[in-house]
Amino acid sequence: MTQSPSYPSGCLRFPKISRRSCLSESAAVLTASVFSRFAVAESDNEKLINIGLITEPSASHRSGYLDVLASCSGVRSVSVVDPTEDTIDDAKRRLGDRFNRGFRDVQQMLATARPELTVVTTEGHNAPAAVTAALQAGCHVLTEKPSCTKLEQFEQLARLAEQKKRHVMLAMATRSSGAIKKAKQLIADGVIGKPYSVHLLWVADQTRLTKPAYHQSWLADRERAGGGKLIYHGVHYLDVIQHLLDEPIREINGFTQNVGGQPIEVEDSAVVSFRFAKGATGTLNAGYYLGSGKQSAIRIWGSHGWLKLEHIERHPLRWRSTRPGAPEGIQEFDYADESGWYELFFQDAINSIRRGSPPPITTRESLRVLRTVFSAYKAVETGRTQTVEPA
Repeated sequence: MTQSPSYPSGCLRFPKISRRSCLSESAAVLTASVFSRFAVAESDNEKLINIGLITEPSASHRSGYLDVLASCSGVRSVSVVDPTEDTIDDAKRRLGDRFNRGFRDVQQMLATARPELTVVTTEGHNAPAAVTAALQAGCHVLTEKPSCTKLEQFEQLARLAEQKKRHVMLAMATRSSGAIKKAKQLIADGVIGKPYSVHLLWVADQTRLTKPAYHQSWLADRERAGGGKLIYHGVHYLDVIQHLLDEPIREINGFTQNVGGQPIEVEDSAVVSFRFAKGATGTLNAGYYLGSGKQSAIRIWGSHGWLKLEHIERHPLRWRSTRPGAPEGIQEFDYADESGWYELFFQDAINSIRRGSPPPITTRESLRVLRTVFSAYKAVETGRTQTVEPA
């Protein structure tokens, strides 16, 4: 396994890396309905903010993030830091008139551009120092997961954010989907009654793991990534289920394994079980199992019905309620024309800063889901159920 140098606390320049791409798909193009939702009088400069982006060539979602920042409302300019300078030209092309300038040094960008929001997407082991610098400069931060390789690192970031009265928002974009917002309202309204149990599924292709470039990437290296499928994809659903039920996971156990046998140092399969604070139970199966494509499921059973969502496939949200007076049969909510979730999440984050409204995810909620993930890893290592500390 190819190793990169460690990233000491407080260091703000990344090790030189290759140009290989570990990027995910860019988000979908905004629809007309979403444009109208985001419409803002951008001629009013008081409503625009400056944004910084700290990145590197191997960063997850880098190109997608640039496309999103080019299209979101409320953005005056975007300044980009890449210590290798390899991605600056691509950033300039994608951002167009919003591109301010490129930098090699994080501190120089923060002092010169003075962004209100800094977006961080780097290899996991490089993120804590970048987030720390942005917080110290007085920025709110939106950061790609996992943003750390050890829980203690993110706990320090959360404490600093609280001291600075700034948000650290882990990029849990699933939260901003219209289907998730609809499901959350249904549950809050008691449509399916008291939640009894949940099942979560987040499955992707095993094919990507067979490629030599992946074997050498930071995503395959536990020291640089912090973990595998659980912390990279499963984290989204461990966050969103606590968000939907408005209830924290308090106990967790499970198994992680390299079922595909590829030469990687992280898990490609994670199966965890958990219990919420009020007694509901749940399971998550997250893995790289398929020849191609993705599969997903969020299922919730309650005292007065059930709810089902196959989110990644964009299938309609379905539910059935047995409450007196509820409509007969299975109900549906179709969101097929919805924009990409990262556009929605970024727009919610930008609007929260411009308007002083609540962020799409709080610092404590970000810390909560990482405590859940790292508690699961500890349960695997010890073979004992772990209690998840409150955030």
